[in-house]
Amino acid sequence: MAKKGNIGVTSDNIFPVIKKFLYSDHEIFLRELVSNAVDATQKLKTLASVGEFKGELGDLTIRVSIDPKKKTLTISDSGIGMTAEEIDQYINQIALSSAEEFVEKYKNDAQAIIGHFGLGFYSAFMVAEKVEIFTQSYKEGTTAQHWTCKGDPEYKLEDTIKADRGTDIVLHIDEESKEFLEESRIEELLKKYCKFLPVPIAFGKKKEWKDGKYIDTDEDNIINDTNPAWVRKPADLTDEDYSKFYRDLYPMQMDEPLFHIHLNVDYPFNLTGILYFPKIKNNIDIQRNKIQLYCNQVYVTDHVENIVPEYLTLLHGVIDSPDIPLNVSRSYLQADGNVKKISGHITKKVADRLHEIFKADREQFEQKWDDVKLFIQYGMLSDDKFYERAEKFTLLKNVDDKYFTFEEYKELVKSNQTDKNGDLIYLYANDKNAQYTYIEAAKSKGYDVLILDGQLDVHAISQLEQKFEKTRFVRVDGDVIDKLIEKEVTQQVNLTDVQRQAVTSIFNSQLPKMDKTNFIVTLEQLSPDSNPVFITQNEFMRRMKDMSAMQGGGMMSFYGEMPDSYNLVVNTGHPLIEKLVKDESAATEARIIPLRAEYEETSSKLNALRDSHKDKKEEEIPTAEKDEISDLTKKLEEISDKEKTIYKAYADGNKQISQLIDLALLANNMLKGEPLAKFVKRSIELM
Repeated sequence: MAKKGNIGVTSDNIFPVIKKFLYSDHEIFLRELVSNAVDATQKLKTLASVGEFKGELGDLTIRVSIDPKKKTLTISDSGIGMTAEEIDQYINQIALSSAEEFVEKYKNDAQAIIGHFGLGFYSAFMVAEKVEIFTQSYKEGTTAQHWTCKGDPEYKLEDTIKADRGTDIVLHIDEESKEFLEESRIEELLKKYCKFLPVPIAFGKKKEWKDGKYIDTDEDNIINDTNPAWVRKPADLTDEDYSKFYRDLYPMQMDEPLFHIHLNVDYPFNLTGILYFPKIKNNIDIQRNKIQLYCNQVYVTDHVENIVPEYLTLLHGVIDSPDIPLNVSRSYLQADGNVKKISGHITKKVADRLHEIFKADREQFEQKWDDVKLFIQYGMLSDDKFYERAEKFTLLKNVDDKYFTFEEYKELVKSNQTDKNGDLIYLYANDKNAQYTYIEAAKSKGYDVLILDGQLDVHAISQLEQKFEKTRFVRVDGDVIDKLIEKEVTQQVNLTDVQRQAVTSIFNSQLPKMDKTNFIVTLEQLSPDSNPVFITQNEFMRRMKDMSAMQGGGMMSFYGEMPDSYNLVVNTGHPLIEKLVKDESAATEARIIPLRAEYEETSSKLNALRDSHKDKKEEEIPTAEKDEISDLTKKLEEISDKEKTIYKAYADGNKQISQLIDLALLANNMLKGEPLAKFVKRSIELM
């Protein structure tokens, strides 16, 4: 006898909400219905194992089929089935406590509704105008049932005849959802959501190429692997098994993974999975969203930011846990303390595994260090606990491609690279070719130079300076070699004030004009073996600009807008500069000496006048004296300009000065285009 009634909801607008607000995620209906079929099948297997079901299990394959003519999609299982009473309990009664108020409150977040009320089955109404259930319970003496609903609270339930145990869910696809009658679309969704379900899922028959076309064979097209690698014991898997599983997960990924970590936890929560370290490219963001989250082998999402720390999202692989709190749609995490515990465990497991690989085969670890370094640095910068574990196996690499742990490197350099203040100086380069000259100068002093050319190195350096006691990182081109690691008081420049002024003015007059670039001429008394002229850049400012470039805005953007500032260092101890000072003096002395005398006389008058005003208020100073100060100041500027003109005229006629500047630029990879062409031409002329 047929039975009609209303589904037990206290609000009629549950169906419009399901249809309208789940539209963006409407494909999940297939996952929900297939997952329900798997649950029904697994329950039957459990009942059989404990003796409550004594019949033959038979073929438990779940079958998905479409009939484009009838516009139906059917999911069939051979599981426990349902009696009329069970349909009434599990289908007709949706436990909606204060449903109307809840639906109104969360109508813009349909996932919350699905999750809160256990509406997995009702996701069918996102794509179907009518849903039918044909079901036969495994219980003896029960009658098969036929349930029908057209997407409103009214349903019809009646006895029927069904030859086999289990349940068929028949969806009559609506006009807006015709895509779900396409074979390719359904196969795509089954492979996405059901690829590793523990019960075989068949969708049609396997095809073979015959007589110029594909035809169906008699063999079921099973779309899933019921026993994926992560549910098996690590002892039963070979390296090839892990590699094959990686290729199954990421068929478009060309590179092999560097390492893998097999997770297998049963206390205080259940967690299984396999994580892979991919070869991480320079752009971090491109690498994310590769870890796939499963719940009892049902695909949930590849957005796992709420489960693992951000830096672990660079890994690839699978995490499966029934204890991660998911709503029934299995798409959104709910806040729960378990998530933090799981996150912490994964972090520890990853760090422990890396340490294990490092200790077991350091040579292999060093070979892969350059590829895994970015991930480890990201973790250390993001998580202090990860830093504490990772500092045991994190490596520093020098320009000779040798690798050292933190402790090993400290022991290597502390005797020779400790400065007069007791600070340990770690010298580094970020471009071996561009900074070759500076690296060689450091090596000539017996110093070791690290290579720090990675995307996160500028941040890692700052962190290590905070963590390491009395330690500074200094780039090899940050200053003259004797000042990079000051061992004693540096030699004073052995020039008179006039000579200082002359050398500074001469080189200033020939400095190149570069966009957003400033040069400051400085004089240093260095070894005759050092270059006559070279370029350095302040360590602090360069780091700030590098950080600004990486962050692309925020508080650091101030530094990004500032021009690059370089020191053009003139080595007054070099024979070429000593000769230049003598030649310049001989060429300009006759004109400079009178100007210098006039400058000093004017400066003396100005200073005396200012001294006489020290104890006077502004209004007490006579106007005539104010005018005189102004005139004297102007006269000093005019004298200074005349001197600069003389020095510039000398420098313009001395090709050697431009040549020395260009050599310094060339050594710093800063000479390009027209200036480089002029340098080449001048070099030939000077030969």
